[in-house]
Order: sequence, then C-alpha cells, then structure tokens
Amino acid sequence: MQRQLVPPPMSLRGLPQSYDPDAIAAHYRWRPWQALWRFIYIIWSFSGFVWGLQVDRWTYSSESRRPLRAIQIRQILTRLGPTFIKVGQALSTRPDLIAKDFLIELILLQDRLPPFANDQAFALIESELKQPLAQIYQEISAAPVAAASLGQVYRGRLWTGEEVAIKVQRPQLRSKLTLDLYLLRILAKWLGPWLPLNLGHDLSLIVDEFGLKLFEEIDYINEGQNAERFARNFQASPEVKVPSIHWAYSSTRVLTLEWIDGFKLTDTQCAIDAKIAPDRLIQIGVISSLRQLLEFGFFHADPHPGNLFATSEGTMAYVDFGMMDQLDQFTKNTLVDALVHLVNKDYDLLAADFVRLGFLTSDTDIRPIIPALEEVFDDVIGAKVSDFNFKTITDRFSELMFDYPFRVPAKFALIIRSLVTQEGVALCLNPNFKIVEVSYPYIAQRLLAGETPEFRKRLLEVLFKNGKFQWQRLENLIEIAQTDSSFDLIPAAQLGVQYLMSEEGVYLRRLVVLALIEDDRLHTEEVERLWNLIKDDLKPGKLFDVALGALATFSEANLPAWLPIPSLSAS
Repeated sequence: MQRQLVPPPMSLRGLPQSYDPDAIAAHYRWRPWQALWRFIYIIWSFSGFVWGLQVDRWTYSSESRRPLRAIQIRQILTRLGPTFIKVGQALSTRPDLIAKDFLIELILLQDRLPPFANDQAFALIESELKQPLAQIYQEISAAPVAAASLGQVYRGRLWTGEEVAIKVQRPQLRSKLTLDLYLLRILAKWLGPWLPLNLGHDLSLIVDEFGLKLFEEIDYINEGQNAERFARNFQASPEVKVPSIHWAYSSTRVLTLEWIDGFKLTDTQCAIDAKIAPDRLIQIGVISSLRQLLEFGFFHADPHPGNLFATSEGTMAYVDFGMMDQLDQFTKNTLVDALVHLVNKDYDLLAADFVRLGFLTSDTDIRPIIPALEEVFDDVIGAKVSDFNFKTITDRFSELMFDYPFRVPAKFALIIRSLVTQEGVALCLNPNFKIVEVSYPYIAQRLLAGETPEFRKRLLEVLFKNGKFQWQRLENLIEIAQTDSSFDLIPAAQLGVQYLMSEEGVYLRRLVVLALIEDDRLHTEEVERLWNLIKDDLKPGKLFDVALGALATFSEANLPAWLPIPSLSAS
C-alpha cells in the first residue's frame, strides 16, 4: 500500500510569532519550494569564500590571506541582507568563535539600507493601527528620516500637537528573517567545520541564541515596554532622557514615540555650538551604563551613535530599545566579585568567577588558564589609569579566548558590544578619553559607600588580603573616588560608622583593631597618610555631624554592647 503524505496541522500553517526552531523547521518542511531559491543563493554566495579558504590551505597561505578573506565575508553578509548583517554584527562580539582578523572586519558591518517605499510604509501603518493615516497623524514627513535593516523612521505630529517619531517595520520582515534563520541552522551544521571558529558545541546553538534576540527586537510592543522600564529605572536621573510611548498609535510593527530634539553624540561640533561640555556627556553615558549593569541589571545592548542623542539642555537621550537584556542578582554580584579579584590580582579566584559566569564549563581544568590570565591582565592592571582603555582588555582577552576553551554567554556578548561601542562614542567626543577615569571613581564610590551587604563584603575583600589590611588599596580607592568632583565622602563615612556600630560590624571592628597593631607595631604613619588624604572632606564639625547621624539610627536598646551608654536618668 502506497504511503500518503499527511497535511501539516493547522498550527504549523502560519509562521510562529516567537522564535521556535522546531516549529519553523516543521513549517518549511511542508513548503520546500519557499526555501529552495534562497538556499541556492546563499550557497552560491558562500561557495567562493569556502573554496578560497581551501585554496589557501593547499597553498599554505591561510595566514597571509586571512585579512582578504575577512573582507570577503563582510561583503557577502552585506549582500545577503538584514538577517546576515545582524548575524555578522552578533559574531563581531564573539572572540570565542571568531579569529581576530575576522572580528576586526565584522565590526565594520553596517545595517543601514536604502529605505522602502512610502506607499508600503503608510499602508502598513493603516493596516496595523486600523485607521486612515490622516486620522492618526496631523503631519508626517514626506520621506523617512532614518532607515535601517529592520525598519525606518518618520517624523510626524499627532492631532493633539505632540511631535512624534514613527517607527515602521520593513514589509514581510518576519517571514524573511524566519526563512533565513531556518536556512542558517542548516548551513551552520554544514559550514561549521569549514569556518575559522573555535567551537566546543554545535554552531546551531549560536544561531538559536541570535534568533531569540532578533525576534524580541522586531516586536515593537516589547520595545515600548522596554523603554518604559528603562525610564522607570532612571526616573530620578534628569540627565538621562527616554522618549515616552504613544500606545494608542503603536502595535507589534508600528511604534509611535516622543520625538527627541537633539543631535548624535558623535557630532562634536553640535555639542560645541550648543555649549555642552563633551566630557559631561561622556560622564553621563559611562555612569548610566555602569548603573544599568551593576544596579538595575537591565541594560541597553545597542548604544551605537544612532541610538544616543544629546539635547540642548545637556541631557543624554536613549532611543531604540529593541535590543535589551537582563542580569540577575547572582550575575551582578559575580561581576563585582570578578572586578575585585581582578584588582587584587587573585587570578585563581578570577578563573573561578569565569566558571560561575558561564565563560568556562564547570568541568574545565582552570589550572593552565590561571597563568594565561596573569600574563594578559598583569600589564593592564599595572598600567596607569591614563594609559588604560577598555578595548585594550577586549583585544588581549580575545586572543586568550581563542586559545583556551572559553565561550562568551549571549548576555556577555551584548555587554562587551555595549561597552566597546560606548567607549567608541566617547572617543569621538574626546580622543583622549579613558573609560576608567570615569568608571573607576563610580565603582570606588559604590564600594566605599557599602550600601548593601554584598558591597560591604566586597569592600572587605579589597581591603583585606590573607588576613592583612591593605592600607595602599584604601588610599587608592579614596584617591580614585575623589577624582570625581561631585563625590562626597560624608555619606560613605556615615554608613561606615553605622556599620561599625552594628552587630554585623563585630568582625570588621576586630579586623580594624588588628590592622592598627599588626606586625607588632602601631601603624601611625599609615593612619596619618590616610588622614591627610581625607581631612579636607572630614572637618571636625562634619565628623561630629556624622557621629550624631549614625547614633540617631540606633535606639538605646540596639546600640552595640561595646559602646559606653551614658545614664539618662534624672539624679
């Protein structure tokens, strides 16, 4: 009896709304004709590249011709369109997968594409919002003001008078991305062994990571919710501006949001004309990035020059919240641990942090990695702050990652991209800028303030090593924090006094006493150096206020037993 094909279930006749590789594969399994020509074109595009790699091997010229092959792959990805441009950009943040020459070339990938026709854009707006265009917007620009790989933006005005930006997705984008992602998974299995990748797993897993983020990025409802969450995080920070969302005129493929009057951060001349200090914009950008990572755990993963604007009021505006990610509390704490261990040059503990963060698998033998970490970071940490930049670390670390079994988790690929891009924007404003000149004071202030038990624990790790108090580290922390003119030592001192007086501070009090008399001598010289460093910030009157403020937080019942309590009863 001849076997008959069973038609696919109804649920598979449409494309999935969220990324599901199994559902996508099932969808195209019944529609091979839809994938055939695109597959042939992709194969044809890559065939010359793969053949060139093989010829290079046969002629023993792989090393010398690698820069040429890197340029070739960038050009291929650009020709193949939005999905492949996005894949290339994602891979440019993966030093664990891509050799350095290819990384450098992939970073140059741009996602600017020619705009699509107004008729298509306006028809899509009317279809999505279920209203004629003239009833939605009082005005709309005759041409898009920006066009990228996933959509384009118009400037308009609502009938209520507000100026708005109208973001419109490219026609048939979801179906095009879905088809490309389906074919990419097939190609990943076939091309993986040929590509210059450092893989310990199936390349299709990388495609899946990318697909999940890409589907989030093309959902404009998700983007609007991201923008509102980001705005709530910075609601007490007037220097950071986030456009409001007009939900009545938004959908999954059309987003109407507040128009931001400003200029790109990379336009130095506009900053000068607007009488805005470029260094002030840099400080806002770097501190806001650190707060996203270490405080909120919710960060903007694509802060390129087109997504960051300066306003005439001197504020910095973030736009485009399609590419965001979240860090849990464990990851935030481990990041701070890694920073502390890096500063302390505890490379064995730093290697363990990489395991906890997912850069290394739990069964990895970290012993041979520890000397490599020491070799990479010793020069960087030993360098003066003025000689340091973030790209130095990423370049050196990229080489290490390709030689050892590191794998960059998707979240950290986005973090690396975010930080490198942020530094690049800052360097456009000030070529002499060093990111740590802003970030070090912020981190030092957070450690000195000890606002949470986690930060107090990490401060102790910085100040004590092998049971001995590190006087120089405390001096360095204070000096670094004081490079920020807005830093006030008083709140940190007050928190410190409160902590010392608490039951939680029993262990620290013992350590402080031992630090003063360790090595069988009084450390009067160290104390004097420390006092000279902070005396201008801690005048006697201010110190008295700090002590009173700390005492006010405790009742007589919960004052520590070691503190003398005067009798308050009437004689």
